[in-house]
Amino acid sequence: MHLFKATVIAAAVFTVTACSERFRNHGYAPTDGDLAEVAVGVDTRDSVIERFGPPTTGGVRTDSGIYYVQSQFRLYAYQAPSEIDREVVAISTDADGVVSNIERFTLEDGQVVALSRRVTDSNIEGVSFLRQLLGNLGNLDAGSLLDDA
Repeated sequence: MHLFKATVIAAAVFTVTACSERFRNHGYAPTDGDLAEVAVGVDTRDSVIERFGPPTTGGVRTDSGIYYVQSQFRLYAYQAPSEIDREVVAISTDADGVVSNIERFTLEDGQVVALSRRVTDSNIEGVSFLRQLLGNLGNLDAGSLLDDA
């Protein structure tokens, strides 16, 4: 009977802890207090990186700006993780590397910031393998087959 009670208690504890929500933080974004120390028109890209560390990502061009991204995800039982909070701090710089603007975006702002987008169009969507294979049969050139060079 003692073993049965211990098993029931262990199962109850396991069930309760398995269904509790957990939170996971990713990245880093400077606080408003930290950003108040950055002087627009005075500080440079290098001084910002020295103060806050390397950015999460940067612009395509080195003089376009740097971005610090911080996200919080909610993990609950078997469900896929959901992002509940995101902050993106965008520090724009001019061609000389001097800070020209500081902006903060959150999920509530509804601003979509595409940090990386690489799309390659294959032009074969909806075409089966057999159709691709048979489609090349008509593209043979008799001159290239008979050429001895």
